[in-house]
Amino acid sequence: MAVSPVLDTARAAPRARPAPPAPAIRRTGRAAAGLVPALVPAGLALALGLWGIRRENSMWRDESTTYQVAHRSVGEILRLLGDADVVHGLYYLFMHGVFALWDGGLVALRLPSVLAMGAAAAGVGLLGQRLAGPRAGLAAGLVFPLAPAVQRYAQEGRSYALVCAVVVAATHLLLSAVARPRRRTWAGYAAVASLACLLHEFAILAVAAHGVALYRARVGTRSGWAWGRAASVVAVVLAPLVIVSQQQAALVGWISPPGMPELLGFGALALAGLGCARGPLPARGPVPLRDLALALLILPPALLLAVSYLHPLYVDRYVLYAYVGLALLIGARLDALSRTVAAPRALAGGLAVAAVAALLPYSLHLRTPQSRLDDPLAAARAVRELSRPGDGVLFLPARRREPIMSSPGDFRGLRELALARHAIPSGTLHGIELPAPLIRARMLTAGRIVTVNDPPGQPLDGTPQERVKREVLAEHFRRCAVRDVTGMRIVLYGRAGKC
Repeated sequence: MAVSPVLDTARAAPRARPAPPAPAIRRTGRAAAGLVPALVPAGLALALGLWGIRRENSMWRDESTTYQVAHRSVGEILRLLGDADVVHGLYYLFMHGVFALWDGGLVALRLPSVLAMGAAAAGVGLLGQRLAGPRAGLAAGLVFPLAPAVQRYAQEGRSYALVCAVVVAATHLLLSAVARPRRRTWAGYAAVASLACLLHEFAILAVAAHGVALYRARVGTRSGWAWGRAASVVAVVLAPLVIVSQQQAALVGWISPPGMPELLGFGALALAGLGCARGPLPARGPVPLRDLALALLILPPALLLAVSYLHPLYVDRYVLYAYVGLALLIGARLDALSRTVAAPRALAGGLAVAAVAALLPYSLHLRTPQSRLDDPLAAARAVRELSRPGDGVLFLPARRREPIMSSPGDFRGLRELALARHAIPSGTLHGIELPAPLIRARMLTAGRIVTVNDPPGQPLDGTPQERVKREVLAEHFRRCAVRDVTGMRIVLYGRAGKC
């Protein structure tokens, strides 16, 4: 059978190859792929941060302080900082601006921390990418927001998430300055590191960790001297804050010397990091991931622990950015592990399922009022339920005034029996109380008194004001009702026949 010349020609003709993508399209695709280690972790961090952000309408005492201080005027905030909390001064001013733009209550209080932790997660992913490759970066960026401590402080109206984000930004500038030494890059590093330290002075320990990482990496004398000059600038900027905060050291008198829980917690993190650092890890650029990550993970908490045996200052949230180092090490180790198995996607899926199973119970607990030390808003609601107009109100001790300062509407119609000057006019955190004899006299004019107390088992303050409150209540009143809320006890006292 003869074959059609036309059909034969069609069969013989070679297939046309598609035209190669234009250079601009290739560059766009590479750029998009390069952002995956930032965008996916940021999305996870934002999802975790927004999940249960109101925490069942609860707010613990540190957040209460942020809320009420940030609602003062700039002049009132600056006046307060001369007396207390100067270490959080820049953060209070920042939050004042947030509330001026949008007074969104608990969401506005916590949203800056959520966004900051999202930025920090993106930055960790990019750090891992530039130090060990895109897969290591993606893994590190996903590990970071899953850490329980990171989840906790991503949803708190305090400065720690912002400090994490700024420390990560400073670390990127450090790597850029070492890779391509330029004066403006080192200046940028000094400026951003100074910002981190002004948000919280213990960020200076991250700057020290940067120096150790450069020393371990043997980057050369030029970069070493440049880091030294930048660190000196940071120290000069920070010095006034340190001087003033030392004069307010009594405000951290509640911190105890490190005990076994603190040591075990630090030891567990350090051992996890050291375990991940064993064996070969990718090393891109003049600063290996292992050197930088171990310095960030171990040095800041170790130094703060050591100092705390002389002057107790160690609280894990003060060095929250140490989790950046742990995430980088875990991410690099997971990347190395994935290269040794036949089905890396199955490994990733299995690890994701295991992480969810392990972390879900704690993650659920973090989004309840019981996950924090106390709940001033719940205390305020309990006061409203137990009291009636004309009753007196006392705070035992006086520093438990967070409920009335964060939710004054719940105290409407009640008489403060011990207060001499309110917090804002006096330029203090909690106000100034009357002398003990005047407190006694005012208490004796009341038929019923509602008290806001520490939970049972806490040490009693021995000031004359606190002693006279307890004495008058014991001698002239009897308990009518008790309401326990998270971290506080509300008690209604009444004269005979007044309950």
